[in-house]
Amino acid sequence: MKFKNTFLLLFLLMISCGNSHVLQQSPEKTNEIIGDTISEKQKKIVIGANRTEVYLPKLLGKNVAVVANQTSVIYKSDTVYTHLVDSLLRCGVRVTKVFAPEHGFRGSADAGEHVKDGKDAKTGLPLISLYGSNKKPAKAQLEDVDMVIFDIQDVGVRFYTYISTMHYVMEACAENDIPVIVFDRPNPNGGYVDGPTLEKEHRSFLGMHTIPLVHGMTIAEYAAMVNGEGWLKNGVKCDLETVLMENYSRDMDYSLPIRPSPNLPNDQSIQLYPSLGFFEGTDVNAGRGTGFQFQRYGAPFLDSEVFTFTYTPEPNFGAKDPKHNGELCYGEDLSDEPSPKSVNLEWLIKAYNGTKDKLKFFKSRSFTLHAGTEKLRKQIEAGWTENQIRETWQEGIEQFKIIRKKYLKYN
Repeated sequence: MKFKNTFLLLFLLMISCGNSHVLQQSPEKTNEIIGDTISEKQKKIVIGANRTEVYLPKLLGKNVAVVANQTSVIYKSDTVYTHLVDSLLRCGVRVTKVFAPEHGFRGSADAGEHVKDGKDAKTGLPLISLYGSNKKPAKAQLEDVDMVIFDIQDVGVRFYTYISTMHYVMEACAENDIPVIVFDRPNPNGGYVDGPTLEKEHRSFLGMHTIPLVHGMTIAEYAAMVNGEGWLKNGVKCDLETVLMENYSRDMDYSLPIRPSPNLPNDQSIQLYPSLGFFEGTDVNAGRGTGFQFQRYGAPFLDSEVFTFTYTPEPNFGAKDPKHNGELCYGEDLSDEPSPKSVNLEWLIKAYNGTKDKLKFFKSRSFTLHAGTEKLRKQIEAGWTENQIRETWQEGIEQFKIIRKKYLKYN
């Protein structure tokens, strides 16, 4: 009788949810991505959040916390969706609170900006920041929680902090015997593994694991690796489940329908991010304060005879005080550059060589944390070529691929 009642309740929930697509809303303008093309293969992908039949039965009667941002949605089409939290509430799931990562629950905070606790204006749910001084859920914040859902779009780059947030969530839940479910989403940079491998002495929130800069894994695969390799504090193991995608393959081009953070506005920026992200550890602006974030770079001190492209950063969505705010910057426009399928050092080396006062180019500590090693800065300062530098990455990449292979779930 209990089984029949549970089945009936689930059936009624699925009807009331409309397979989680009844609530429809258009993307907010600031969060929208319009890709150049949406392939037929991409249209057939079923993301983890859309597989309601897999996870709804696990949530019935539970107090659920959700780690989410503006990308945590269930799609009806490429431009019509409902937020996961709204869908769960409509389905009768007891969502008790939302944990918000860098950029906040609705995705409007600047990179590095403190995300405050508060209440979600739409649902009234308490919002608990996991960015700033509180990066790991405290025991008291988990006392009324039976299960945690993690559903955030990643871009497959080590210094993109959502995987660090996931690490801390898994660790806190492991320490408090709370199961975690990770909903999988495509990795738009999932087709390759590249870049310097992080060294343990340079761990930070910008990189917590000894992996190459670009790891080539989906968020659920990555979670399984963190858990399986014992990378959580004291080797604790999280009670981890993953809701995998259907019809996804690693080699397909994937255009994100929603920008994953304020300064990644389109496919080009996402694919250039692994390469131009290095500029975050220098005094060079990487397009913040323009409409072409991570599609251009420049600074007032670059040689104007070499760098003829100019622009002036101004405050905008996602950059209230961009680097070199209001200053004319000389640099390069890469918005039409073919998207690289590897980490490109050409632009970083060119900018360094085009700087007159080279002592001011690197912000040493910040650059080391982004690179995960001091070696890259020293190699560039010593005049190494890109090929020479890339050769030093290969051993770390190959060692990582051996570990990575154990956790891959897609072709």
